[in-house]
Amino acid sequence: MKGRLRQTYAGWNAVGEVTGLKALFHFYSAMCTSVENCTQVTWFLLLGLTEQEGLKGILFVLFLFIYLVTLMGNLGMIILIHTEPRLHTPMYFFLSVLAFMDSCFSTVDTPKLLENFLTSGQSISFVGCVAQMALMTLHGIAECLLLAIMAYDRFVAICHPLLYHTIMSQRLCFQLVAAIYTASVANSALLTGYIFKLPYCGPNVINHYFCDIPPVLQLACADTAEVEIIIFSSSALIFSFTITIILVSYAYVLVTICRMHSPEAQSKALSTCTSHLTIVCLWYGTIIFMYAQPSSLNSMEQNKFVSVFYTVVNPILNPLIYSLRNKDVKSALKRRCLGKLPF
Repeated sequence: MKGRLRQTYAGWNAVGEVTGLKALFHFYSAMCTSVENCTQVTWFLLLGLTEQEGLKGILFVLFLFIYLVTLMGNLGMIILIHTEPRLHTPMYFFLSVLAFMDSCFSTVDTPKLLENFLTSGQSISFVGCVAQMALMTLHGIAECLLLAIMAYDRFVAICHPLLYHTIMSQRLCFQLVAAIYTASVANSALLTGYIFKLPYCGPNVINHYFCDIPPVLQLACADTAEVEIIIFSSSALIFSFTITIILVSYAYVLVTICRMHSPEAQSKALSTCTSHLTIVCLWYGTIIFMYAQPSSLNSMEQNKFVSVFYTVVNPILNPLIYSLRNKDVKSALKRRCLGKLPF
């Protein structure tokens, strides 16, 4: 127990000098010599992204702007897809679901991050931490599954164009989205339940701007090996399943495109895939970089900044990627914008 607390305390020193909080942390290190002598914590303290006061004001304005643009971009994409008849296809239906997920994903952690920029340390209740982790995990898993379904959709559209609307029926699309959320809720509840079933008796300082799994597990007052194995196994299963679907789908797509005799047909087929492939690379690249390396104090501090990319930056990039690279979306936007002009 003492070794775990000393290790966590060393990580705290790397964050910065906040005298009052360090004293509280040291108090727990000295007093909590066993789980039985400790009281279950009722709240956690989020250190935030940075402790440099000079940067907080600038970062607050920057992340507030990103958050507002994210909401407007994704909600605008949803409205455009559901009001434009030419976009009433399975591909754009899944894109609207992705936009909804990105809006939710960003809303779970960004408000707390903005609040943290205005204070030296932002508290979050134990229940609030559980809810935040559960929602982040839910939407993270759901996005992985959705990207795999979108890859399969491109496979059917390009490799079996005559059967596309028969296979990817409206009913099947709704069933797939329902299955995604059912699996995500079940997996999120399982992982979050195992994590917070562990005793947390102090310290209660989370070296992050939201309740992410690695920094929260570091605060557990018990052996986390079994829980870490469960988390790793679940994550490996989801990632291997979704990445396999994506790779196999695009392997067939690539073979089909190479067999096309018309350059125009090849260009059109590729244009419908590039936006999705870009999002897949950004999403999986960031997550693999974060979670496929050994956990250490240095990587934990590094991951705090890298996680900004997939929790804050990715949700704003997705609608931009589709609107700038997709001809159908650009045409729909032009029609909507020009239709509102008085001349």
